Amino acid sequence: MTLWLTVVGIGEDGYPGLGKAARHALLEAGQVFGSERQLALLPRCISATRLAWPRPFSLAPVLAQRGTPVCVLASGDPMLFGVGASLARELPSEELHILPAPSSCSLAAARLGWPLQNTTLVSLVGRSLAALNAQVHPGARLLVLSSDGSSPAAIAGLLRERGFGPSRLSIFEHLGGARERRIDGQADSWSLDRAADLNLVAIDCVAGEGARRLPLTPGLPDDAYRHDGQLTKRDVRAITLGRLAPLPGELLWDVGAGCGSIGIEWMRAHPSCRAIAIEADAGRQAHIAHNRDALGVPGLQLVAGRAPEALAGLAAPDAIFIGGGVTAAGVLDNCWRQLKPGGRLVANAVTLQSEAALIAFRGEHGGELTRIEVARAQPLGGFDTWRGALPITLLQVSKPAGTAA
Repeated sequence: MTLWLTVVGIGEDGYPGLGKAARHALLEAGQVFGSERQLALLPRCISATRLAWPRPFSLAPVLAQRGTPVCVLASGDPMLFGVGASLARELPSEELHILPAPSSCSLAAARLGWPLQNTTLVSLVGRSLAALNAQVHPGARLLVLSSDGSSPAAIAGLLRERGFGPSRLSIFEHLGGARERRIDGQADSWSLDRAADLNLVAIDCVAGEGARRLPLTPGLPDDAYRHDGQLTKRDVRAITLGRLAPLPGELLWDVGAGCGSIGIEWMRAHPSCRAIAIEADAGRQAHIAHNRDALGVPGLQLVAGRAPEALAGLAAPDAIFIGGGVTAAGVLDNCWRQLKPGGRLVANAVTLQSEAALIAFRGEHGGELTRIEVARAQPLGGFDTWRGALPITLLQVSKPAGTAA
């Protein structure tokens, strides 16, 4: 099918700010889709039928017009957290023409003098504020697309709670338009309850004396997690994540998740990494929900149930971690069967029975067994001595690429 859909990026300066190609597309279109605010920016000379997006939002009305000349209005750059990216997942590139305008992030970076390549972009539109937790680090510069006018005050509150009260905030309202306004302040003294609904928040992260500084590497401190003792400890966790080897876009199953530490640190490895935590205990489910928000990965999916029954219908994973329950009937075999070809399975065992299950599984499918023993210096009277944690047997095995999923 030939080109039929044009996505026009439009800024706060409206129709006068559009280029010749964008104006021509709008004049030729039979229908124009967009938000009510965007549609109001068009002049009377645009004779196309104007259709506001349905609520809840859906692309279905646009896709139903496939083959007829249609325009879609998007804010700024349609491919930056915009509707253009959503349409590109549904349509082949030869049917779609994207005409971007400067994004609000580009405009804010220009006002601030911040190089975009050194700045992290975060969207809170339709997303949890907790996602910001993974990006707050000393010296980081963030450009945050707000959900609405309440976002700046909520962001300032999150920064104070994290110990980043000295961070500098700049709120940009209606960027690129006649009503553009900039409000500067500091998180620990922020007093503006509500900004304009259309705003962007720039954050220059500055850590206060009591700030919790969490590294990007696997093996976060154990006290970063809320747990009931069911926790893969820091050193073993770092080794386990190294063996799981997360890559961008991959999906992990964290089976018998405990407090969710493996799935959480898998997702912290890259913004596109995904994880599903399977946990039967209600108290531990609550710990997982708390930890995923506190550590900045609210997108971690929590499945309440016990393997193997709870695995039915889940998306096939690229990697699986089994932290508990390896002796339960069918767990290892079900996980192996549903693992994608070329995927990795890592399982940890503490008891002799669970170790025996891993040894038997290795006899059938191969893999590598590793014994992990960690000791820490602790007081003994007036001296210090080594006290060892329980040894861990770790199985790492990769599924052959030609194996049927």
